Amino acid sequence: MLSKDTGVCIRTVDYSETSQIVTFFTKSTGKINAIAKGSKRPRSAFDGPIEMFSYGQIVFSDPTKEKLVILTEFQQHGFTGLTNNLFAFNCCLFAAELLNKLTDDYDPHPELFDGFLHFLQDINPRFRGDRLAPAQAEGRETLQLLILFQLTLLSEIGLMPVLNACANCKTSLMLDARCSSLVPRPSSIVYFSSSANGLICRDCEASFSDKIKLSPSGASCLINLKQVAQASERTLKEIEKILISHFTGLLGHRPKMAKHILKNSDKRPK
Repeated sequence: MLSKDTGVCIRTVDYSETSQIVTFFTKSTGKINAIAKGSKRPRSAFDGPIEMFSYGQIVFSDPTKEKLVILTEFQQHGFTGLTNNLFAFNCCLFAAELLNKLTDDYDPHPELFDGFLHFLQDINPRFRGDRLAPAQAEGRETLQLLILFQLTLLSEIGLMPVLNACANCKTSLMLDARCSSLVPRPSSIVYFSSSANGLICRDCEASFSDKIKLSPSGASCLINLKQVAQASERTLKEIEKILISHFTGLLGHRPKMAKHILKNSDKRPK
């Protein structure tokens, strides 16, 4: 029995001289691992080797019978120009790594699938003819998109940190919950703790050795995520470092691609 779904490739491994093991994140089935027999042959049934972030309709053997399904059809579509920007490509690889490690096989998350596909579409370098957008503006937009996707991922898998109050004592960190622009209390100092799973206030910070002190702008963005769109690149870097620290705590190890995100981000002009 064969199954059909829409999937995006989040990992590839060479299986032999002619075949690949491919991990797809699909809309209705969830994450699946498939063997693509003969995909590396010049005239394969998949229009050539399956590339990272290629997407489209896939047909595969019944996932209820085998852990490693057999991919039988895949008309892959890619994102033209993505590999022309190393920082954007590394951000996509990092997002795919997190998606792979934080989701279970055959556990569908349709909204997360849509969010990941939109992330790949939005992060794809803007082309006007053959000209790229200015590197500085593009770098800031890329980091912003990565942060928003990471928060979407955490929300969809049920691990969203507490960001509207102290995760420990539940004290509100907002100036006024009725305001459209929520900011930390002017006299407060706000921290983030992965072990607490969220923001913590000054009164509770002594209980969490992994706490990271936030700047007022960084705290404002996390308390009110709408402010991320207007945040400076410096603030976005601060938030990304906190998220990487949090993912390290969740996974029990530092994500492989994290070093490339921080390294490339720190080299970008302020």
